[in-house]
Amino acid sequence: MAMIKKEGIFALLAFLIYFYSCLTLIRTTTFTSWQGLINSLAFIALSWFVMKFLPHFEVVKRAAFLGCVFGFSVVLSFSGLPFQHFGWYMASLSFFHFSEYIMTAIYNPDTLTTDSFLLNHSREYKLAAIASWIEFAVEYFFFPNLKQTSFINELGLLLLIGGEIVRKLAMITAKSNFSHIVQFQKKDGHVLVQHGIYNWFRHPSYFGWFWWSIGTQLTLSNPICLVVYAWASWNFFKERIEVEEVTLLNFFQQEYVDYQKRVGTGLPFIKGYLVSEEINSKKDK
Repeated sequence: MAMIKKEGIFALLAFLIYFYSCLTLIRTTTFTSWQGLINSLAFIALSWFVMKFLPHFEVVKRAAFLGCVFGFSVVLSFSGLPFQHFGWYMASLSFFHFSEYIMTAIYNPDTLTTDSFLLNHSREYKLAAIASWIEFAVEYFFFPNLKQTSFINELGLLLLIGGEIVRKLAMITAKSNFSHIVQFQKKDGHVLVQHGIYNWFRHPSYFGWFWWSIGTQLTLSNPICLVVYAWASWNFFKERIEVEEVTLLNFFQQEYVDYQKRVGTGLPFIKGYLVSEEINSKKDK
């Protein structure tokens, strides 16, 4: 049975404490209970002060921040249109980053760092998120009817949930063979995972993340960012898969070639790096 690393325990506790604190704070503010509001703020301030002296504070503060965002998003999810959809989106976003860390802490603890939250994924990732928030706000102000398309939002929510489940199944199935960073050297014990979700997709984590990213923009009814996200995600994963499959072919050789023939990448119109095509192209020259 997998055992969670102690940093993961601290992260989980911080996330849950601040999630509950945020819910309490919003509830007491809504019902204008000043005593409740003061108590909630005092608890948050005191717990933050105490946690500064606990081990792994860099982990704890990130988990606490995500817990606050998740708590606020849950409340927003029940606030009615259109901010209900923004609540779905923010809840999914905060849970995604927190669960990436927790899954790594449980199933691949040797690689666990603060980077496992993926909060510092890339500058482009952060700009894309900000752009989606701006589009949502601008369109809500000028074209409010655009944010009332419930079928599109519900489809987006399904993609958020489905994509998240597939990605986490990939992490659970691969265990220590899963990494957030492409590995160029084969480690001891590294095996080619072909069972479970990997029997359906060669790259289930990318499949899940790809459809999850598209789901974020369908949930927000952001037509511009939907197109941009789909294009950018497709190109990112196409390049990433080709680079990764070169290393996998070097690691596992014919075993991976056979696996490629049997199982597709899972992403639309992305074949990956195929040795047979490379050989044929050289013959043509």
